Formats: sequence, structure tokens, C-alpha cells
Amino acid sequence: MKPGPDPSGAVPTSCPTDNKGELDIAVVIVSYKSAELTIDSLRSVQAERSSPGLRVRVVVVDNASGDTPAISRAIETNDWSSWVTLVQAPKNGGFAYGNNLGIQRAYAAGPPSYVYLLNPDAQVRAGAIDSLLRFLEARPDVGIAGSSFENLDGSAWPISFRFPSLMSELSGGIEFGPVSKLLRRWQVARTMPGITEQVDWICGASMMIRPAVIAAIGGFDENYFLYFEETDFCRRSKQAGFPTWYVPESRVMHIMGQSTKVTDLTGGTKRLPSYWFESRRRYFAVSFGIGHAMAIDIVAIVAHSLGLLKRLALGRKQTAVPHFIRDLIQHSVLWRRNRTFPAVRCRGSSD
Repeated sequence: MKPGPDPSGAVPTSCPTDNKGELDIAVVIVSYKSAELTIDSLRSVQAERSSPGLRVRVVVVDNASGDTPAISRAIETNDWSSWVTLVQAPKNGGFAYGNNLGIQRAYAAGPPSYVYLLNPDAQVRAGAIDSLLRFLEARPDVGIAGSSFENLDGSAWPISFRFPSLMSELSGGIEFGPVSKLLRRWQVARTMPGITEQVDWICGASMMIRPAVIAAIGGFDENYFLYFEETDFCRRSKQAGFPTWYVPESRVMHIMGQSTKVTDLTGGTKRLPSYWFESRRRYFAVSFGIGHAMAIDIVAIVAHSLGLLKRLALGRKQTAVPHFIRDLIQHSVLWRRNRTFPAVRCRGSSD
């Protein structure tokens, strides 16, 4: 899917505006069994629609989860039909698929000035959308801008990320203080200072994208069902000359883990689903090649084994992700059966 260019193939050099001179922001929310959260997210966006110089419209994609009736009623009850479009996906194709479908529908109503991805379990705070927009307007060299986050209780979650690597897998597996300190500059998660800064990638729960990025690389790679898709998207964007920046002035409340339940730790540490390992395998193989990905898996298996031994020695086995090493080995690229990687697929709804 490459909805950005015009039919001649030309990439716009400036952001389009509507006939009132307003910048047109197309918000995409993908809902999966999260209708009530999506409705709350829409209410937060509604409050931002009064910002001068902006036209904010939303495409909500029900990823074949049965959320459509409840969201449809909310749109009708709240008189949101003039700015909210509800799309029912023909299948649950995952986060990348749902966002591609939403972006495709947004472009069908006219090319937006920017695309803004928002999780259903996220709510924008005052000025959050405008802060990202103004930053990108001032920095035409930047392709993607992301927000700082706060938790449901109001506490800060100022995190961005480095691209995963062999060294990050070593650090994350061992989780041993002195080693982690030595490898700090390779650790994936970064606690950010309160300044605007270039980063490798940002959380897809609040991500504003310049249309030229979509024109250059297409949408998200739908080979990722869930996880690593925004990491891959930011990596391909950077390779195309469009870096990603963290903009702390944009503040978004994010109820961690509510849209997928995988990272929700309220019930204790959970076993990771197979699609997490499949996404991880694809990311490393596509990013670094099969040989390097094999080396990464070997390091990860050894590091996590050492980390598990440390937990056992300290009596902290319950803090480990259940069956992680077994699942990592099973899904590893070390096995020939796990070395088939289809080309990037960004087709949106075309199946």
C-alpha cells in the first residue's frame, strides 16, 4: 500500500491543506475487543478538534472483533459521524494490517497533511496532537514523531527505544547489574529526558507520520501480526532518509497492555504468544540477514539461560517469563524450517 504519491508517482514536497487552509490530520485507531477504550479515546480526540488551524478526522478500524455495534452506537449517540468513520475489517490481520486498512480509508477521503496513529487504550492530553504537528511542520527532515506517555495513575512513562541488536539481546537475557551497566547504550528501552530528541523508534500507541514516509516505504509490513511492526517501520523509514523523533511536549495517557493483554502484568508474568517470537525472528532476519540472526539467537539462548540460573540461585524463578527459553529455541532461525521470510507486504485491505 502506497497511498501517498499522486497518480504520476510524484511525492509531495509540502503538506496538503484543505480549502480552508487548515492542516488535515487523519487519526487511525485500530480496535480489537476494546470498544469502550476506543470510545474513551475518541472523546479525548474530540477535545483536540477545536485547535485552530487543524482539521482532525478519525478512522476507527474494528479488526473483526465484534466492536462495531458498540462503537457505531457511540458515534450516533455523540453525533460524531461528521468526523469519525468506522470500518469493519474482513479479518483480524493484526496491528499492521489494521493500521494499513485505516490509512488506506483515510486517503480515500483525500490525502491528509499527516497520519496520526493512536492506540484504543490511549487518550491524548491537551495539545498532544498539536505538539506533534507543530514539531513536524518545523522539521521537514523528520518523518515520524512520537509522544511521551503517562500511566493511568498520572505517573510518567517517558520511554523511547533503540533498535534491537545482538548486544541488546545479551543485556536483556542476562539481566546482571554490572553487565547491564556496561551494555546500557545498547539496551532497547530508553528513559528519556524532558527534551525533544532523535531516537531509533517510538511506541506506535501515539505516532504521527509524514505522508512522504508512506509514499517512500508503503505502510506497515503485514507479515508482523503483532509486535516489532513499529520497530520495523521506523527502521525502514530511517533507511529511506526519514528519522524518528521523541517529542515530550506531546503527552498521552496509555493504559499499558490493555489492547493486547500481553504486556499487562497485573496477573503476573505471562508466557509470550507464538506471534511475538515469529515477529522477533522476522525482524532480526530481515534487518541483519540469516547469518547474523542465527548469531543473535545463539547469544540470546545462552544469555537467557544464564539469567534463569541467576534467578534460580536467588530464588526468583517466578519473575521469569514462563517457557521463554523453550519458545525461543522452538521459533529460532537456527532451524531450517524457520528461514522463510516473505517480502514486505503493505497491501492494507487487498485480500
